[in-house]
Formats: sequence, structure tokens, C-alpha cells
Amino acid sequence: MCLSIAVVGGYGCTGERHPGAGAPAPHEAADDTVAGPRFARGVAHLSLIAGDGVAGFLEGVPARFSDPWGVVVAGDGRIFVADAGDNDRIRAIDRTGRSSAFSGSVSGFVDGPAATARFDTPSGLAIDTAGVLYVADTGNDAIRRVDAQGTVTTLAGGHGRGDRDGYGRDARFNGPLGVAVSDRGDIYVADTYNHRIRRIDARGTVTTLAGGTPGFQDGPAAQARFDTPCSLAVDPDGSIWVADTRNRAIRRIAPDGTVSTLAQSAVEDYDAPLRRPLGIVADADAVYVTEAAHGRVLRYGYDGTLQTMTGEDPSQALSQPASLAFDGRHLVVTDAAAARIYRVDDTAPSHPPAPVGPAPGAPLPATEGRWPIAPQDAWHEIVGVPGEVRGNDRGESRDHLHAGLDVRADVGAEVHAIADAKVSDPLATWGFGKLNEGLAIDRIDYIHMRVGRNARGQSLDPQRFVIVAGDDGKPGRVQVRRGTRFRAGDVLGTVNAMAHTHLALTGNVGNRNAFELGFIGFVDHVLPTIDAVEFRDASGTVLRRKAANRLLIPRNQGGIQIVVEAWDQVDGNLARRRLGLYAVGYQVLTRDGTPAPGFEQPRMNIVFDSIPTDDAATRVIYAPDSGETVHGSVRTRFLYAVTHVLRHGEAREGAWDAQVLPPGDYLVRIIARDWSGNIAERRRDVPVTLQ
Repeated sequence: MCLSIAVVGGYGCTGERHPGAGAPAPHEAADDTVAGPRFARGVAHLSLIAGDGVAGFLEGVPARFSDPWGVVVAGDGRIFVADAGDNDRIRAIDRTGRSSAFSGSVSGFVDGPAATARFDTPSGLAIDTAGVLYVADTGNDAIRRVDAQGTVTTLAGGHGRGDRDGYGRDARFNGPLGVAVSDRGDIYVADTYNHRIRRIDARGTVTTLAGGTPGFQDGPAAQARFDTPCSLAVDPDGSIWVADTRNRAIRRIAPDGTVSTLAQSAVEDYDAPLRRPLGIVADADAVYVTEAAHGRVLRYGYDGTLQTMTGEDPSQALSQPASLAFDGRHLVVTDAAAARIYRVDDTAPSHPPAPVGPAPGAPLPATEGRWPIAPQDAWHEIVGVPGEVRGNDRGESRDHLHAGLDVRADVGAEVHAIADAKVSDPLATWGFGKLNEGLAIDRIDYIHMRVGRNARGQSLDPQRFVIVAGDDGKPGRVQVRRGTRFRAGDVLGTVNAMAHTHLALTGNVGNRNAFELGFIGFVDHVLPTIDAVEFRDASGTVLRRKAANRLLIPRNQGGIQIVVEAWDQVDGNLARRRLGLYAVGYQVLTRDGTPAPGFEQPRMNIVFDSIPTDDAATRVIYAPDSGETVHGSVRTRFLYAVTHVLRHGEAREGAWDAQVLPPGDYLVRIIARDWSGNIAERRRDVPVTLQ
């Protein structure tokens, strides 16, 4: 069911997933007589149009996309997609779901026929009543025009980044992501890294409507401020609606130029519905927004109501919903990270539901075994592994799961890229000056470093790492534009006080275990250690009664919980180091050592092949008293609730139903395994008697 809540202040406010691939769904032609979607209250579903969840280039059915961002629907029903990443093309999807290249060839900046034209990170798309496409060509700092034959001309910009009004090619933009066209033929641009909204009139003259210095301020156009606006739309009355991404806001520019705010979330409110708005379209009644932090499509009515169209069910949350477009009475939405395109409509949901998220077997980045610390081809100590319990500063020791791999390094050491890649996220950096500061480059996050800065705080490369000052004139963040390219070995920053760098897989390989990357010289011959095994009854009481050195377990008093305290090390670890496990399970054996009925194979209930995105999973997988020393624990402890289940990133509670076995003596064997396949041997067997 969709949620409807009041949005404070109206215009004046200042304030994993289902795997596999489904059949592409045909779509209908745009209906100009329909103002916008008409969904039954609380009913909206995703259906797959194109994309198999693997980033790449493949035409036909199934199609593959690299970084599908902008989207529009033509009057004949074709869907056009700005496919950036490694493709840098404009793609077309016909009404049968078949994809083909419409314009563009390889990365670059070339006007001309479709087969020879070149784009660099095309992002936003718009289409006029004549079927002409307009492209926010982010990497080329240009607005491009694509006619019905796919021929490309440059409408404005294209002579490098800058901030200048003017005629056509004399104008300068700075990484524009959003573009929209009005019924009058005016082109509007979200000039993202200039933090401005620009207009291109019918003569090709570029002027600034509002914005300039990054910040947040409503009021007259000359005073208004935006921060990294990524998309915009024109409604029927001529108002311009802006997805003001870094301000976590939806803004309106009235026909008289006055800027106001429809909705905004507070910086510290991580659960707010509007955390990272990326795409926006508008009709006579509402704006529709793609929200990337929670993977949702939202509808904000002009009457101050909010409706969650899709993604309230976490199993149908998108990975990075980037843009959306009207398709008659439906919406079309791109999921850039999952490399898929969907329709949002109110028809009966498909069975099974449309697949969301990346395909489980999507290829990993080509790192060739490099480490993020020099020398990149030699061993470094692993000091944290995916799936470990982590706490927070508010006293919760089981707040979230460690999502990546930690590599020890001296404070101030350079952090290097481990693969060639291009930045996709418009807000690719976070946490300036904090311990969690990091940078997202395509499918890898690099965390715990001074992004783009040396130990003295100076930019390592002012072209790629732009230090942006706050209102106080002091450095406030590092800006890395969407479309920025890095080569393996490039210096990305320097290690901060955490004394390690953290690698996490994201994007099209999101949440997978970073050990999959492989690292030159990494070896692990160390067996995991089991410190203790506890059995708890349905009320949580620890069972302690024994007879003949066997633990007595009641068969008919509800499900039994098994909690295992265990940890691991790898070759070269310091003696004090405690790492988490890769997989934990149990097996019930009869007294003679043969598997009990139903336990012919061990129940490997907890497997960290994919890390859950829902923090609540932490308190399912780990029992109370788990924690690590950074957040208040006296010592690092991993207490695994092995009768609960974590598989393929989905966690659920479980129990051992002991009553299915007849009374008698058994042996419960704990299987504690690390990534390299080493299995604990000591303290793994617990003799029990079922009563």
C-alpha cells in the first residue's frame, strides 16, 4: 500500500531482490490527451521493459545497457534512453521491447550522422513536439540536438567546462545533467555543477534563470540558491520543477522567477522519503520523482500529499532510479545501477514479480588482483571482512553490517584505483573531513580517505577533484563530477585516521562480497576459532542442564536457537585481530556420527555472499552482546544466530525444530567457515540429549 502524508508548507516550505530476468513488457504510445498517469490510490507495480541486469552492450532482446540514465517516450511509442557508462549512446526501444542504437558510436565529442556522432556521458533527455531529442551531454559540458534520423548537432556549450551565458557554442556549462523543453520550444538545463538553472531560447541564446553559489535559499531568482540540481521538468502552467539533489529537495521556479520549495528532508533524517531525488517529471496535478536513497518512485501532489508509487516493499526497491518519463497513462523509469528499464503502472502485478537489482552473476570490475595501497601487486593485511557486525554512536552495538573489505595502511598513505572506471553517481563523494569519507567510482566504493587530497588537504588533481568552499569560506566538500574517468593506479586520496581503506562493491555488482575481486598474494591457511556454543529455548533462556556430560534439550517446548561465538584470522594478521566468518551453519549427527534424518547435508544458514541492505538484518544474524571495539564493546565479539537464515542477501528468523527427531543422544556439529574454505575444528561438536 502506498503512503500518503502531508508535505509541510506547500510551495512556500523552506524547510535483494528477486533474481532472474523477466520477459520485456511492450509499451503503449504516448497519449497527448492524458495529462499524466492516473493510478488507483495505493496501486502501482513495476514491469520490466528492457535490460537483463548486466552492465554491457547488447542490442535486441534481451538488451544490455551500461548506465541507462535519461529517458523519454516519443509519440510513436519508442522509448529513447541515454546510455552512458562504457556505451555513450542514445538507445531506442521499440514497442516490442527490442533495443537498437539510435545515435552515437564511441566516447568523444563529434557532431554529425548517427553512426559517427559521439557523446561523453549523456544524461538527461528531452523531446519536443516534432520528435527532436535534446541531450544533456554531461562529459562534454554541452546540450546536443538529435533529429529524427539520429543526426547530432551541438545546441550550446561544448568548449569545456565553465560558467558563462551567451550564444550557442560561446556559452559554458559545468557537467549539465538535466534538460527539459517547454511547449514554446525553450530548452531548460540543470547546470548541475554550476548549481544553476539555465534557459536556451529559440535563437540559441543561453541565460541563467536562477542559482549560482551552491546552497539553499528560496526567493527571487537572483537570490535563490541550488546545490547540485540533477533534473528538471516544465508543468502545463510554465512552472519549472527541479530535483535539487544535494539539498534533498523539490523546488519550483514560478513563471515570474520566484523560487519556492515543495518538499525537503533534513540532513540528519536518514529515513525521510526524500533523501536523494534524481529524476523528475510534472503534470497538471503533481510531480513524480525518482528517489535513489530508498530506490522509490514518489508522487508529490501540488496539494501537499506524498504517495509512494513503488519501492515501499523493499523487495521491489530499485538500485538507482535515475530518470522517468510519461508514457500515456504510465511512467517509464530507468534504473542506472541495475541496467534495467521499467514501466510503472496500475495493472495486476506480474507473477513472479519483475526482477529488480543487478543480475546475480554480473561481471566484476577487472581489477587484475590489484590492492588499493602501494605496492598494488603485493600482499597487504586484511583487517575487516564483509558481514561483520558494526555499531553506531548512539549505543547500538548491532546497527549495521560491514559491507566491504578493509585493507590496513598507514595514515596518509595514498589510495589507488584498482580498476579503470568512470563515475556514475552525480554525488560521488561524501563525509568530507569525517572518518567515513569516501568516493564512489562506478562499481567500487573507496572509503576512509581524504578524497582527492594529500595529507595537507591540498587537491591531488584540481580538474578531477574540485574542493568546494562552504558559506564560511572554508573547504566544505570535494566535488567529483559524473562522467569523470579514472585509470587503475590513479591516486584517489590519502588514508585518514581509520588507518585502513575500505573497498565495497556497488552499482551493477552491488552488495556482493568484495573478496570476489581477488587480490595478488592473498593467502589464508588459518582455521576459524569457535569460542562458545549456546542453545536457547523459545523464550531466549540459555539451556545449561546436563546429564552424562550431554546438554539436555527439550523437544516439545518450541524452536531451539543456536548461538555460536566464533571468529577468524588470515595469514599475516596481528595476534589481536578478529575477523568475521564467511559462512556458519550446523548439522545434527546421530551417536554413531552419521547424519540424522533431515540433516544429510549441513544447514549452512548464514552465508555472506551478498550483504543485506536492510540494517534490521544485523539484529537477525547476530545475537545480543555482539559488537566491536570502535563502538563501545570491550572486545570484538561475533555471536552468530545460526538457526536464523541469511542467503543471497535476504535475512529471516528461524529455529531448530527438535521435536522432528526421536528422543535420544545426538551430536550437534557447528560448521564455521571462512572465505578461503578453512573450517573450524576445535569446540565444533556439542553432545546433546533430546528429551
